[in-house]
Amino acid sequence: MSFKTLDPQDFLVSADSITAPCWTNYSNPITSLYTSSVQVAGTSGNYYLNVYNADPSTDTSSEIQFNIAYGNINGSGSLLYDAGINGLSPSRTIYGQFRNLIYGDENTQFSFSSVTPSQQDFYSITIDRARFKESLFPGSLNLTLYSASKTITLTDNSLDTTTITYCDAGRVFQIVSGSNGTAVSTANSALGAVSNGMTISGSYGLFLPDIGTIILNAPALDLVHASGGIALNTLRTSNTNVANPVRLYSTGSGTRGLTTGSFSSSFSLNSNETITSDFVFCRARNAEFNYTENPSFISGSTGAVLYDLFINSPTTYITTVGMYNDSNELLAVAKLSKPLKKDFTKEALIRVKLDF
Repeated sequence: MSFKTLDPQDFLVSADSITAPCWTNYSNPITSLYTSSVQVAGTSGNYYLNVYNADPSTDTSSEIQFNIAYGNINGSGSLLYDAGINGLSPSRTIYGQFRNLIYGDENTQFSFSSVTPSQQDFYSITIDRARFKESLFPGSLNLTLYSASKTITLTDNSLDTTTITYCDAGRVFQIVSGSNGTAVSTANSALGAVSNGMTISGSYGLFLPDIGTIILNAPALDLVHASGGIALNTLRTSNTNVANPVRLYSTGSGTRGLTTGSFSSSFSLNSNETITSDFVFCRARNAEFNYTENPSFISGSTGAVLYDLFINSPTTYITTVGMYNDSNELLAVAKLSKPLKKDFTKEALIRVKLDF
């Protein structure tokens, strides 16, 4: 075993960005969507819905791809926790949960434009943590929603904007009608239109890549107008379970939301991950590492080298590189795929890559 102190120029730090489809088996767009009939029939299905890549009732390998939730600042669309406390319901809790996560302020309301500074409700699509790794990749969102014969394809506006906006949840982009990060036109809002007694304007929602979340402007989706909307017809009945998440996923006949009967490949999205690597260049120059300390080469009685060939023409074989700290503690080991022959006529450069 031989040791050598590494020089500062022997170290290099590199960062690579890796982009891949979010969904299981890296399919993009996702080709099938399923929900759990147990969850849909249960209490949580009224305000929260997991979406799988396979039927969880028949396929044990099915995995959650994302979930859908509905939030309402007034608590409408779900039953009250306690009939004696007005407004406190799961939909209000969801509204507050995402408000704190995104804005970091329990008093701020969601806003999708400066004209209408607050909106009372939204849908959230949260990508499962295992699917998006570090973050979502801006410009990769393509989400098609259906309602009867109406269709709208949504994307983020990351390629149209020159200034990135930030919030407590990191980067935030507007969701617009278009594809691959570009709006289909500048007319992607619903200025002046009225839905459920409210004047609606602004984008179709917020794209938050750093927390893997899509916030959809429910009133804007309820509209039907020249620049978009699909007449989703969100139900906002007070103190009543109306299962809005199921409504966004699809109606019973599969004519609204993410699905149209048999799923129509309408949701594509990529994840983005930065892999940081340390490269260590271990150099064995021609005059180094040519001798061995193996005791079988040394006479136990005289201490002389047993083989003359090893004196005149020494040869060794490098098999392992060990990384030690200043306290002589072994930190990492790199094994070569095959022994590397070394003598005075050869030099070796071994690159060690440490990923983290």
